[in-house]
Amino acid sequence: MSFIDAFAWFVLITLIVAAVVIIAVLGALPGRVARARKHPHAEAVSVAGWLGLLFLGVFWPLAMVWAYVDWPASAGSQDFADIQRRVAALEAATYKREAAE
Repeated sequence: MSFIDAFAWFVLITLIVAAVVIIAVLGALPGRVARARKHPHAEAVSVAGWLGLLFLGVFWPLAMVWAYVDWPASAGSQDFADIQRRVAALEAATYKREAAE
């Protein structure tokens, strides 16, 4: 085996190891982000990150977005009532402006 052959094998093995490490880091990234941000569904985000890589990265960006978005488990009735009031006020203002034109 010549020096070129040995060097080629070294480069090939190094690239394979680097690819495995990069895949492992990317698979764990959404879960780590979710745990660091104290996401209420951190384990589910972690599983979604790994499944996203399993499906060739199709769902991985969704898991990453989910790791950053912290939707409340249930919106309080006060928040919902406030949103309903705002929507009603915007609708009234819109209809009033349309009637004036």
